[in-house]
Amino acid sequence: MTTAVTGATGQLGGLAIGELLARGVPAADIVAVVRDEAKAADLAAQGVQVRVASYEDPEALRRALDGVDKLLLVSGSEVGRRVPQHTNVIEAAEANGVGLIAYTSLLNASTSGLALAPEHVATEKRLAESSIPAVFLRNGWYWENYLQSIGQAVATGTLLGAAGDGKVAGAARVDYAAAAAAVLTSDADQGGKIYELGGDERLTYAELAKVIGDVAGKTVEYRDLPEADYAKVLADNGIPEQFAAVLTGSDAGIARGELDTTSGDLQALIGRSSTPVAEIVRAAIS
Repeated sequence: MTTAVTGATGQLGGLAIGELLARGVPAADIVAVVRDEAKAADLAAQGVQVRVASYEDPEALRRALDGVDKLLLVSGSEVGRRVPQHTNVIEAAEANGVGLIAYTSLLNASTSGLALAPEHVATEKRLAESSIPAVFLRNGWYWENYLQSIGQAVATGTLLGAAGDGKVAGAARVDYAAAAAAVLTSDADQGGKIYELGGDERLTYAELAKVIGDVAGKTVEYRDLPEADYAKVLADNGIPEQFAAVLTGSDAGIARGELDTTSGDLQALIGRSSTPVAEIVRAAIS
């Protein structure tokens, strides 16, 4: 049984391969699909098959997915180009008779108002129309998305945002990777399943600020800003415009409850509680 992971040198893809190995999947039965072979040297050294293909190259993708039984399609990072890129991967999988595709989507994708949602919804639709059974891993927000904000909050005593009193059910990136590995190694039929994935801690930004302060040993308070003002703050602090738009839009979504869940799907898949945000904060400021 051969399992492939796209974006295998990226943060989520790399962690997913680590989780597959931890679950006893032989390295020789894992295919790492990467754009840059040099960046996958550590995977190759472990015995993982490394195959080079970008989401933009249909022919290379078809070669990369030859003999693959299950595929983790990690959503691309190029917002605005992801639907055709994902379609290339899906068509390559179809051409090779892949038996299952697990796709990393977005929490509450079908009802979400986040700017990130439409590309995920379109990809889910294409997968639903595919001859290949698919499972949707609707990942919630990563606590790691706040790494830069955590550092600034510790330095200034203020966590800035535009989320109001909304809650975010965040989890660590490794938690979502573990969930993907659990699905890919499951003996149960996963085709057609949808997992709404979020962490145990459902925090407002005021509560997140308190955690940051407690870990740092100082007072940190949350200051809620209008969305436009928060976008300007991010831009003034050197955040690229596209990512700043994602962050401000996500805060608006948090205020609407779109990054919150009580599904318990993540915990059921990984067999444990999600990683405490305090651990992420501690790593960020250590």
